[in-house]
Amino acid sequence: MNRVLIAGFSTRAAANSAAAAGFAVTALDAFGDLDVDSSVRVVSLPRDLGTPFTPAAAARAAAGFVTDAAIYLANFENHPAAVSALAADRALWGNPSGVLQRVRNPALVAAALRDHGLPFARVNENDPNDPNDPNDWLVKPLESGGGRGIRRWEGGTVPAGHYLQERIDGVAASVVFVSAGGVALPIGVSRQLIGEAAFGADGFRYCGNIMAPAGDPGFEHHQETLVDGACAIASAVTASFDLVGVNGADFIAAGGKARAVEVNPRWSGSMELAERAYGLSIFALHAEACARGGLPAFDLKRARRAARAVGKAILFAREPMTVGDTHSWLGDATIADVPQPGERIAAGRPICTIFADAEDDAGCYRALVQRAERIYASVAGAVRLE
Repeated sequence: MNRVLIAGFSTRAAANSAAAAGFAVTALDAFGDLDVDSSVRVVSLPRDLGTPFTPAAAARAAAGFVTDAAIYLANFENHPAAVSALAADRALWGNPSGVLQRVRNPALVAAALRDHGLPFARVNENDPNDPNDPNDWLVKPLESGGGRGIRRWEGGTVPAGHYLQERIDGVAASVVFVSAGGVALPIGVSRQLIGEAAFGADGFRYCGNIMAPAGDPGFEHHQETLVDGACAIASAVTASFDLVGVNGADFIAAGGKARAVEVNPRWSGSMELAERAYGLSIFALHAEACARGGLPAFDLKRARRAARAVGKAILFAREPMTVGDTHSWLGDATIADVPQPGERIAAGRPICTIFADAEDDAGCYRALVQRAERIYASVAGAVRLE
């Protein structure tokens, strides 16, 4: 089971983790970034196959490759049929389509958390226009991802394919974990960066994470209580939905409690920070959990006591551009997801990912902002605007 196929919107992090763990990797995505490990056979659907990236298109392309196992990334979790097609004639290392249909149902997730006695953002199943309803709601796509399409509820009819979820004042955060046999092992808790103008984002758009050490008041002074709450969320959704492999769950840190928002039943963006902070091989953990049902001996609380703050930010284009020669970026360990030379990048699309580390959350955030400013300045001088 050494040959693996990884498919998703962006595969660089997972593909490089798999290659470092000794797997022979074929990767199908939207970008084919320049910094994907040289041992990986990487295929960009738009550039190499002349088709936009969609899970269905990636699943069709996967039929042309012989591998032992398939792993999916974002945004396959919203397309169970594509997951089934991707896994045809090979093992699926990840949650099967039946699990996805349940765990991506907001009402079922809310019910599971309620059954476990955990706080969560409520889903509105009544009249959202009730003048006596004191709650504040968000309109969210059922096929959500990266915060796209989320907005404040302003009354009226809920659009098709959307639902209303309680808006909670607090700090966006996430927990990542590996699951097997109904047991969840937390491997990281981080503060999310949402809609940050410093990184070219706005609204509710996800643009990174900061994973702080123990005792750091990164997202609240009740941090250790929040970590316990986040770990409880991971355990509850794993037990309720029989999750397997690496997964994530988003929550809001508010009033010293971790209030669950949604489950991401696949590799998520903050996992590579756990690799950097704690020396884990995330892909090896995923493979072991899926293929053999094994979990490692890892103590998140102990690891957090010995770690520095590590962070990542996704930089989005503020205007359309065509990048120049990006090979010089390959020597900079703080830059990843390096676009191919001559890549055309539309406004609002990702340029690259940057990393930073520091003693604490605040210092890490400042370092990310400073790094972003330098990248935007260098890009402005080295690209041709459309």
